[in-house]
Amino acid sequence: MTRITLLLAALLAVVPQTALAAAPGTLLDTYRTAALKEDAGFRDFSAPRGEQFFHAKHGDTSCATCHTDNPKAGGKHAKTGKAIEPLAPVANAKRLSDPVKVEKWFKRNCKDVLQRACTAREKGDFVAWLISVK
Repeated sequence: MTRITLLLAALLAVVPQTALAAAPGTLLDTYRTAALKEDAGFRDFSAPRGEQFFHAKHGDTSCATCHTDNPKAGGKHAKTGKAIEPLAPVANAKRLSDPVKVEKWFKRNCKDVLQRACTAREKGDFVAWLISVK
């Protein structure tokens, strides 16, 4: 191995994995690009709209049904009883750090709650709200 490769490997071994994770801003950039493709009139995301989306009832269910009304608190799956870690990154540093996992959970939860896929605007509004929670 070259010296640079060894130095890079040593650096990666000591840098916390959270420092290498995607920032929520990167997610917002991705959703912003997708939202513009979905709607040419799209302007920007709205944290208040994201909070409203989270609490909105779709039949008997909302996101808060399992996640609780407080995104800084842990929740429990309504059917399985499985514990759910807090949604807000301020309370759970892992939340929103892995774009693949974020998409996995949006796909699953949007289908369960909305009976459809979430739009890029809905995802972006939701992420904007979560990162605004202090």
